[in-house]
Amino acid sequence: MVARTAEQAIAGSGAFRVVLAGGNTPRLLYERLRGLKTDWGAWHVYFGDERCLPAGHPERNSRMAQDAWLAHVAIPHGQIHTIPAEMGAKAAAAEYCATLREAGEFDLVLLGLGEDGHTASLFPGQDWGRKKNAPAALAVFDAPKPPPERVSLSARRLSRSKQVLFLVTGAGKHEAVMNWRAGADIPARAITPRHGVDVLAESALLEGAL
Repeated sequence: MVARTAEQAIAGSGAFRVVLAGGNTPRLLYERLRGLKTDWGAWHVYFGDERCLPAGHPERNSRMAQDAWLAHVAIPHGQIHTIPAEMGAKAAAAEYCATLREAGEFDLVLLGLGEDGHTASLFPGQDWGRKKNAPAALAVFDAPKPPPERVSLSARRLSRSKQVLFLVTGAGKHEAVMNWRAGADIPARAITPRHGVDVLAESALLEGAL
């Protein structure tokens, strides 16, 4: 799907704007993308969220993507838009809002799903940025998973995409998938692009969820 979407976007506008998911789930996908036959010079890469850790820290989402994929392909450095989370959540969110003003509509957003239904760094019980006036990027504090300070694209900004693909793996996600499909108001449900979302999940996670 990534390859097809990139090809269509580049053919249509000369650019492919993609938002990357963090965590461990997309690592294998990123490693496979190294061998993709594409015009890497047309790719513009953004990140759905980032942990407020020092630049280059091994647990940063941008570091994982860099090691697994981005360091191995010819995307121009200036077209890989990392979140400057080392600045702290507030300053980094403001900086990334400015970056995203030039991005326009994304062609593809990749997201994961946590056991509690969170996606990017939008957690239950916190502001997900669903309102029309929500900023493009949010400063996140007191996250239930370490580190507690993060930056996340808002639900509104993540929804401004032609396609959204959720990648869901791991037996611990079964309850979250069931709640999502049952209509529970979890963060993943706040992502509402005009064409809906696609979900790539292990078949075992769908058992009993219908």
